[in-house]
Amino acid sequence: MRVSDFGDHEIYADLRATPPVIIRVDGRSFKNLLQRHRFEKPFDSRFASAMADATESFFQQSGLYPVVAYTFSDEINILFRDALPFDGRIEKLVSVVPSYISSALTRSLNLPPIAFDGRVVPLHPGQIIEYLVWRQAEAWRNCINGYGYYTLRSKGLSGKDAASRMLGLRASDIHELCFQHGINLDKVPLWQRRGVLVYWEEYTKPGYDPVRDIEVVVNRKRVTQNWDLPIFASEEGGVMVRGLVGG
Repeated sequence: MRVSDFGDHEIYADLRATPPVIIRVDGRSFKNLLQRHRFEKPFDSRFASAMADATESFFQQSGLYPVVAYTFSDEINILFRDALPFDGRIEKLVSVVPSYISSALTRSLNLPPIAFDGRVVPLHPGQIIEYLVWRQAEAWRNCINGYGYYTLRSKGLSGKDAASRMLGLRASDIHELCFQHGINLDKVPLWQRRGVLVYWEEYTKPGYDPVRDIEVVVNRKRVTQNWDLPIFASEEGGVMVRGLVGG
């Protein structure tokens, strides 16, 4: 009996993307996970730090070398600007990247196995900043809705009733609801409103040239977490993001 070669059955094996590409990973059933392990609501600084640290670990240890990553809540958006690992093979990108983040976050939080899914978002170079503006706007919506929902829950509403009540509220209504209960959404920590950016930062340090026997200044790169972001859609934010991603 001839042994069949099932390689031809791998229907996505030759599906490829070209840069620039965002790999977006999202946590699976994280609301239940965070409730089960008693993280603070609507935001927990330990969880946010673990997400940022998992992203930094990806930069430093995955060997895949992204340009920049933007994270909020349970999602991470990872930009590959000029080159893609695995020759752009989508099945590799959407499996290796989420699995690395899952492992890093599970280890950081010391929890049972955590799962992320992944998707590939091909972009034109001119769309990179627009994409990040979009995701940061979603972070702000997530912040407003999170505080609104848990404010209602703190007043005795069930999860179902709180979610139903939220459906009929505009952003301005949620602001007022929270303000009446002592929460000024314009004053909550910046990372809750605007997310966290992780990227390579160039810096200089003193060194020594043994051949010429002189002290020199050398250029190096390190991974930086920025928890104090401007609004990407603003002039300041646009200058910052362009400096990191080009364009």
